Amino acid sequence: MNDGGKSDKSIVPTKPTNKGDGQPRPTEWAEGRDLAKGNPGEQTRFWTQGQVDLPHALERIRKAARRDKGLRFTALWHHVYNVNRLRQAYYAIKRDASAGADRVTWRTYGEDLESNLKDLSGRLQRGAYRAKPVKRVYIPKADGRQRPIGITTLEDKVVQRATVEVLNAVYETDFKGFSYGFRPGRNQHNALDAVTVAIEQHKVSWVLDADIRGFFDTLDHEWLIRFVEHRIGDRRVVRHIKKWLNAGVLEEGDWRQVEEGVPQGGSVSPLLANIYLHHALDLWVDQWRHHHADGEVYIVRYADDFIIGFQYRRDGERCLEALRARLAKFNLELHSDKTRLIEFGRFAAEDRTRRGGGKPETFDFLGFTHICGNTRQGKFCVLRKTKANKVKAKLAEIKAQLRRRLHGSEAETGSWLKAVLTGHYRYYGVPRNYRALSVFRWRVVHLWRRSLSRRSGKSRITWEKMGRLEQRWLPRPRIMHPYPSQRLCVTT
Repeated sequence: MNDGGKSDKSIVPTKPTNKGDGQPRPTEWAEGRDLAKGNPGEQTRFWTQGQVDLPHALERIRKAARRDKGLRFTALWHHVYNVNRLRQAYYAIKRDASAGADRVTWRTYGEDLESNLKDLSGRLQRGAYRAKPVKRVYIPKADGRQRPIGITTLEDKVVQRATVEVLNAVYETDFKGFSYGFRPGRNQHNALDAVTVAIEQHKVSWVLDADIRGFFDTLDHEWLIRFVEHRIGDRRVVRHIKKWLNAGVLEEGDWRQVEEGVPQGGSVSPLLANIYLHHALDLWVDQWRHHHADGEVYIVRYADDFIIGFQYRRDGERCLEALRARLAKFNLELHSDKTRLIEFGRFAAEDRTRRGGGKPETFDFLGFTHICGNTRQGKFCVLRKTKANKVKAKLAEIKAQLRRRLHGSEAETGSWLKAVLTGHYRYYGVPRNYRALSVFRWRVVHLWRRSLSRRSGKSRITWEKMGRLEQRWLPRPRIMHPYPSQRLCVTT
């Protein structure tokens, strides 16, 4: 994207730059891209003939949104209450998810699915649909605190999913390329790759590791609705978003009104969060780096966690000061303990050694600790190691589960541990993280051996027998992901 002669600094896959040098740069790829031919963004298998029209309807919306960035859409709601779209949303819901306040499960609702969907569609069409309160539960975080999670009712999940699918056709053409959280075709590893490529291949010497304090709990409803209405002129869509925001929460049977924030766990919450941060953060920081920075600036955002890389320290300090003021305008605040500007990059170790400052600091992002390192050939690289408190929390969870499974069969426990390790490798199996994966597996082996020994009474399980069990049930560590630069080069 050409902007006043400066290159687009979004952290997105490879495309030749607009400067005419013909050199591919993984961090300069057009924002708001179309999907490659043969990879449609919509579901391609349908339960009824009528569903064949669903992708085409959204494609028309998408083309209109891309063609006119100032267009307000005034007729979207009929796409939401379409029975075929509601059915599609129903089948996309997790079947074993917890029931909401009405205690209706996925299977219970599906016993008379067609009748239920027709009734729901009718209520949505005539305005008789009522959003139900969100059941709030708490899950432990890695730092010992409790994270509030909202469990919506099944019908609310269906309607919210259908609404998100329609609104994505509009907003996916607006969102910036450096935004990765909760977007179709993007995930945590795309964001992690972007951070690594920016630091390894571009002029990044300082990193701002930022976190917004209690974002989902402090999001301002008035500002959110104003942001939505900037693009959405259909009053029915806006009215239903207000219904979900004002439905309140049920906590231990007591209902209370919520004046700000969106419940984590709701289907529509991630999209609303992205809309809010698109206007409050993304547009501003994109403008700031093009018009106020002296050097190169790169940003990667995943939900409310974001990393900004700077070529010069003075840019980082000025941006941080301006960013605090910008977020305060929208009732947001940077977490003082989790927001730091650190020296990090290819020259950080050398510069700090020359000044007697010791090793470069590290930063955490999406479950990984990022470390300045070197390859075997001595070339600078970013080492990504499983975050220590994530490992600690997972091992504590496994230990507690082994106690509950104390008298289960070895086959049942081994099969469960196999699934746990496989899931761990699937996320944390990135290049240069093999040692951390091996240590995690070794700790799991010790926990299982201790559990088996406790069950057998006085006699302890020998390491010979344990060796046979781990070989049978516990898979060896595997690197599941390619190098970041390789994946960015093919994600087009």
